[in-house]
Amino acid sequence: MSRLAAAAVVLCVVLPALFGLAGTALPAFGILPVLGHHEPSLEPFRRLFATPGIGRALLLALLSGLGSTLLALVLAVAIAASLYGRPAEARFKALLPFLLAIPHAAWAVAFSFLLAPSGFLVRLAAPFLGLARPPDLPTVNDPWALALTFALALRETPFLLFVLWAAAERAELDRRLAAARSLGRERVQAWLEVALPALWPSLRLPLVAVLAYGLSAVEVALVLGPTAPPVFAVLLLREFLDPDLDRRLVASAGALLLVVFAALLVMAGRLLERLIGCVVRERAIPLGLARAGAWLGRLAAVVLAALALLALLVLLLWSLAGSWRFPALLPERMTGEHWRSAPLILAEPLTATLAVAASATLVAAVLVVGLLERPDAQRWAPFLWLPLVLPPIGFVFGLQILWTLFGVVDRPLVAVVLAHLVFVLPYVWLVLAGPWAGFDPRLRMAARSLGARPNAVLWRVVLPLLFPALCAALAVGASVSIAQYLATLAAAGGRVATLATETLALFAGGDRRRMAVAALLLALVPLAASVVALVSPALLARSRGGHG
Repeated sequence: MSRLAAAAVVLCVVLPALFGLAGTALPAFGILPVLGHHEPSLEPFRRLFATPGIGRALLLALLSGLGSTLLALVLAVAIAASLYGRPAEARFKALLPFLLAIPHAAWAVAFSFLLAPSGFLVRLAAPFLGLARPPDLPTVNDPWALALTFALALRETPFLLFVLWAAAERAELDRRLAAARSLGRERVQAWLEVALPALWPSLRLPLVAVLAYGLSAVEVALVLGPTAPPVFAVLLLREFLDPDLDRRLVASAGALLLVVFAALLVMAGRLLERLIGCVVRERAIPLGLARAGAWLGRLAAVVLAALALLALLVLLLWSLAGSWRFPALLPERMTGEHWRSAPLILAEPLTATLAVAASATLVAAVLVVGLLERPDAQRWAPFLWLPLVLPPIGFVFGLQILWTLFGVVDRPLVAVVLAHLVFVLPYVWLVLAGPWAGFDPRLRMAARSLGARPNAVLWRVVLPLLFPALCAALAVGASVSIAQYLATLAAAGGRVATLATETLALFAGGDRRRMAVAALLLALVPLAASVVALVSPALLARSRGGHG
């Protein structure tokens, strides 16, 4: 099983990422035989650089992608340092799966409802500011992509926190932190001086993944980003979807440029990391900086939790609103009309979403478990990061070449499942790898000494004891699949509608109430999966206890 799992991982993750990149690179240099382009050429790049607004679009990609990554890193480190050793740490860790589960598209729509000139936050402030009509301020779709940057940073902070806390559990830092405290360091000082350097290697690849996504966050940019010109990824998406198929060459050139852009930023970041390491090595963290970090971390934790709760509340209110004029804090009239009409619009996307998520997640879980059973499992980790550290728009449209080879190009649902698997499998690995590595090998040895075969040990010993981690991995995998917008669009060419694609289609239509219904469903489905993952181990334990 473990050999088959390793081969399947190469087939389902590494091969699609590389083929997708090749399927982008070849058209970028003028080679697309299906359209009659057989000779290498730089014409796609010349046409790309002649596109109006290209320089501004690239600048906006840099500001939003790099800015959101750095802000998410600062917030995650500040929260982890400020909550360390406090009761609030356990409470925030319990909240983390639900923060991770909110899809980017749902978060973007809810964030726009909160931050818009007529949004909920402005309505809260209206009585104090004396506002009778929405202010004429670009609080969303602003020309410098500040709303996009802020929304991306808040959405990616829980992911970096998850990585930090998972690495901290494996590193067993309590003794070293206690030693630092005994030398007179304050709690946050000790964490920044001892824990952060030890955990930093575990943060490098996740940070690259956050940067890669931030540079090509199409679904968030469509809702919150600038429009004239848009950020670079949105400009490329329009080129990929242009009815003139020759524009695919220009789009591929831009996607390859974005991949190179991301690689240069990573190399610059690595150089900056070394320079900072040389400067701050063996130097104590100033007490004032540590206290400022503690204040920022506590504030960020409260804001993040409050915004997530407010986002769901505002989506619910808009989905039930009949009439809601500014500056009223609540709708004047509530109605269930939009929910009653929802099955006509959303039944098919919801069914497709659940079918694709269940298929991709179950396949990913089986392959990851098989791979983790290999003695050399950790050697495969860099390969699993490959699709996460590439900007998605840089390879997902190139996957159509691979689907043609596999014969699934005319089976859009299968193509979508395979495209989602490329992203789901690495996240399932991330959740399961730590618990698997920490599993007590003596339990395996005891079972083998009683005559149990390896497969029996897996089914009767390992999986029952790691059932909570497996449930968490399934929930995370389902959440990742449900959130996929670009992969769904690229794999099926718009022939498969999911909740993510339908939510953004409704956003383009401008009907806030229908949009709120779709976005709330998009958020609630992965949240429900997280709840099931949380309660299933307890229910199973109670069931076993009752039969005991």
